[in-house]
Amino acid sequence: MPYVDRQNRICGFLDIEENENSGKFLRRYFILDTREDSFVWYMDNPQNLPSGSSRVGAIKLTYISKVSDATKLRPKAEFCFVMNAGMRKYFLQANDQQDLVEWVNVLNKAIKITVPKQSDSQPHSDNLSRQSECGKKQVSYRTDIVGGVPIITPTQKEEVNECGESIDRNNLKRSQSHLPYFTPKPPPDSAVIKAGYCVKQGAVMKNWKRRYFQLDENTIGYFKSELEKEPLRVIPLKEVHKVQECKQRLIALKRCTVGLKQSLVPL
Repeated sequence: MPYVDRQNRICGFLDIEENENSGKFLRRYFILDTREDSFVWYMDNPQNLPSGSSRVGAIKLTYISKVSDATKLRPKAEFCFVMNAGMRKYFLQANDQQDLVEWVNVLNKAIKITVPKQSDSQPHSDNLSRQSECGKKQVSYRTDIVGGVPIITPTQKEEVNECGESIDRNNLKRSQSHLPYFTPKPPPDSAVIKAGYCVKQGAVMKNWKRRYFQLDENTIGYFKSELEKEPLRVIPLKEVHKVQECKQRLIALKRCTVGLKQSLVPL
């Protein structure tokens, strides 16, 4: 049966088919560590192995899309369940039916993507939308829809704010032709059009991570969380050529939009 060790990890013995479609199951000691985002296995309990012994295998939890009973898929393997990880299926055998159910439940719980409640993120959204009446630039905008993306552009060159200060639109307007592909952070006076969490697929590792996105009139950027002040990346909207719904289902995620060879799943 899986148990919780002193480091709050789920541990226990399982048999795994290490070589795909070999039909040969080997006894291994597994450790499910949600803090390290990993599911690793060793020849035996690491406490019984020589110091420095390496693990036999490992899977990032973000790669696992689903864990389910595989009795019908492998009728000759008792108490068998399967982990879908990318393009491969890992078949494992539990000790009995109760052991199988418990491992399937703890693994599915570990790979489940959670998002903070709306009430938790509301103060941040309120702070972004709240603007003081004095000292802010007053300007008229025109909204155009280009490729499904709202583009807001100023329509006046000069305005006067409520404090009586003249504002030169020519000096404030930033030429998009000089925007770098990677900008350090969005302009401080940009009005946020939309903000929220999405699950983003990495460009290299292809794993899915939850990120907090902000869209303003010139850029779309994402942060590690809504509490972060510095974005991980900012993309100018002029670099976005197309936004559309994915026709192909990516792993177990059914709804997504793509642009700049990036995949996003709104939450």
